[in-house]
Amino acid sequence: MKKTPFIIALVLTFVLEVIGCYYFIGRPQQVKQDPVAVNECLYSIEENFGDGEQYSTVLAYTILDNRGTVLYTNKEGMSSSLNEAIQNQDLIMDLVIQGETKGKVIFDNDMAEIYTRYRKYLFWFLIIVLAVQLIVVGIYYVYLRRTIITPFQKLNEFAVRVADGNFDLPLLVDRKHIFGGFTEAFDLMRAELKKARIAEKKVNDDKKEMIAKLSHDIKTPVASIKSTSEVGLCLTQEERVREKFELINRKTDQISGLVDNLFQASVEEITELSVNPGNHPSALVKELILNSDYLERAEDFVVPNCRIYVDRLRLQQAFDNVFMNSYKYAGTRIEVSAECQKEYLIVRIADRGPGVKPEELPVLKEKYKRGSNVHEQDGAGLGLYLTNLFIEKMDGKLVLENGEPGFIVYVYIRLAG
Repeated sequence: MKKTPFIIALVLTFVLEVIGCYYFIGRPQQVKQDPVAVNECLYSIEENFGDGEQYSTVLAYTILDNRGTVLYTNKEGMSSSLNEAIQNQDLIMDLVIQGETKGKVIFDNDMAEIYTRYRKYLFWFLIIVLAVQLIVVGIYYVYLRRTIITPFQKLNEFAVRVADGNFDLPLLVDRKHIFGGFTEAFDLMRAELKKARIAEKKVNDDKKEMIAKLSHDIKTPVASIKSTSEVGLCLTQEERVREKFELINRKTDQISGLVDNLFQASVEEITELSVNPGNHPSALVKELILNSDYLERAEDFVVPNCRIYVDRLRLQQAFDNVFMNSYKYAGTRIEVSAECQKEYLIVRIADRGPGVKPEELPVLKEKYKRGSNVHEQDGAGLGLYLTNLFIEKMDGKLVLENGEPGFIVYVYIRLAG
């Protein structure tokens, strides 16, 4: 609720009261004497001029001659000059005797004095009324702010938070006040939306987990089938058998493409894939590398005996990506070694291919980034990105270097304990 209309109404009320004060108090008022009494008194003075004992005493007055000298007054404190009479708003009449003006008669305007005193009382009364009004309005405003404005503001802020997807903060409004029913209903809606959001997130996480697992579980054996069929194609000369091997190659390529498309459909949210590392013997590293090296290009290697902190599935996917890249872009023998240094088991995987340009090394771990020497090889630029993602979620790190020649990948695996 905005304050502006309330303030405008308050200012208008104050202005109207000021105008009223000026109209009834500040504006000069013309107070008139009783004309009948004035005429009777003036007639008595003219008839008995010179004999003060015969003058009328109905009204208070002062008689001045033409030079302004006081000839007679029947009340102390009366105006003694024309200027003073004008200031006191007294009534001034000509004193005419037998057609000749003898002076002036000043009739005391005691009503003006009474009115002036009344006007002061009225002024202070209106000031007090205005002050009381402002106090009442202030108290009423505080009441409105506590009971209506502030709760409405909280409801509005709550609605904005819910619209932005923040369902964690409850609606903090007194349930006993006028909007208590709305508050309870809004908070119930928030709780239900939060449950729905959690359920939706779990479904999406399960879906992404399934896609990632399917990608690994399908692509690795498909690649092995393709490799076997290529070997068979090289060893046989019979046309009919060669056609069958070529058909197998085409179908495996088709399956790989479908799996890639399925995987890339959710790759924008792939960072939310769960990684659940645990304590494993280091012999697991050699087992997973041998699984990834289905073309058997890795030279024999030894892994030091230790305990490592990894997620078996994610580490397998990481090695699969590293070996798949070597197969595609190098096509050479692969040298593997492992050693323990401080808190890591460092696995070094090096091929003898062309490597990449030095300036491209820092971006290879980014999404959709590939080296400029990939030629016409298929790929989406996700292999090293996902490998780095999985390794980092297991508290490890991935380091890429160029060899002489070749391309080297260092996988830093966190030691357990």
